[in-house]
Amino acid sequence: MIVIVCPGQGSQTPGFLEPWVAETAFREHLEALGDTAGLDLLAHGTTSDADTIRDTKIAQPLIVAAGLLTLTALLADGRRSRVGGVAGHSVGEITAAAASGILGEPDAMTFVRERGLAMADAAALAPSGMSAVVGGDETELLATLSRLGLEPANFNGGGQIVVAGELGALEKLKDLAPRGARVIPLQVAGAFHTQYMTPAVEHLREVASRLTPADPTIPIWTNRDGGTVDSGPEFVDLLVGQVSSPVRWDRCMQSFHDAGVTGIIEVSPAGALTGLAKRGLKGVPAVAVKTPDDLPAAIELLTGSPV
Repeated sequence: MIVIVCPGQGSQTPGFLEPWVAETAFREHLEALGDTAGLDLLAHGTTSDADTIRDTKIAQPLIVAAGLLTLTALLADGRRSRVGGVAGHSVGEITAAAASGILGEPDAMTFVRERGLAMADAAALAPSGMSAVVGGDETELLATLSRLGLEPANFNGGGQIVVAGELGALEKLKDLAPRGARVIPLQVAGAFHTQYMTPAVEHLREVASRLTPADPTIPIWTNRDGGTVDSGPEFVDLLVGQVSSPVRWDRCMQSFHDAGVTGIIEVSPAGALTGLAKRGLKGVPAVAVKTPDDLPAAIELLTGSPV
């Protein structure tokens, strides 16, 4: 059983789409997706600098568009029927919703545009941030977060939890973290997947009411609890609430294991989730599709036949 996974914010790097837009079909597809989002995604994927594409309003549509480019090539020629399931991390759940048939590309790009804008606006209301905590005792960490007024934002598995909240409290965490834990500040604009994002939820609920979701035709797991969702409207409701609730990627990976996953393919901008899989799903083959040159290996894993 092959699972396709779709990465979240922070996976983008300057120029990462250059190899893709060298091919006319990918270039034209990216331009069309950018038109829907109201952004020059061609420029942002090729020439924009790191600070520009770190902006939440740009990063989120760019990441989803990159995933959609990958999916178009990966699932062509009847290969969609070979996919055993799909899941996305944070904003990658929008890419996954498109892969599973819940959202068409226009709805996916409209929703991610509004998600990026709403989360950027919410982050601007109060200074906040995020840090990755690697290692240490999880129970002790969660108790320390509670004392500091911080929240767990991403349970990534493999001993990594991303925490979020007020900047001063994140600074204190460096000295108060459990023994053996490393605290790594992240370059993000705010405390995503926490109560700080509550204002964004209200806006996205209204946006979601204008979408036309279908029920998934490929199994899809949710960040909420790692369970599968059979209803398209229900999954969109979860997309709305997800911006202010923790990402349980650890539970998604446990669900992959329980379902008997035999391979993982990560769409562009790939690398982060296959990295987590190497620790959380040891021995399961994984392909990170960073450029079109990686597509043959991904297709071979998906079909069992060399390209």
